[in-house]
Amino acid sequence: MEAKAVAKYVRMSPIKLGPVTDLVRGKDLNEALTILKFTPGKGSVLVEKVVKSAAANAENNHSMNVDKLYVAEVYAHQGPTLKRWRAGAQGRASIILKRSSHIGVTLKERD
Repeated sequence: MEAKAVAKYVRMSPIKLGPVTDLVRGKDLNEALTILKFTPGKGSVLVEKVVKSAAANAENNHSMNVDKLYVAEVYAHQGPTLKRWRAGAQGRASIILKRSSHIGVTLKERD
């Protein structure tokens, strides 16, 4: 049995979210939430929100024991990129890529 939660179109690059997701992969739920709480940066807040949502799904929808949960899978995949332009040197235009991500978390029960 597993519980999932996904946050789509998050306005942060998956490159910035990658190290945060690596911190909590395979950890127990309480340990993962503690790590995310004390990790600085916007990425940890976004991932923490998705982990809490997956925990709520596990408890309410699947009747899983919260004390036995661990983070089985966590990812930050590339979402759509907004392309914007800015004035460059000598009358040229330089491109600005505003990247987005899809954050997903899967929780499972330990035996």
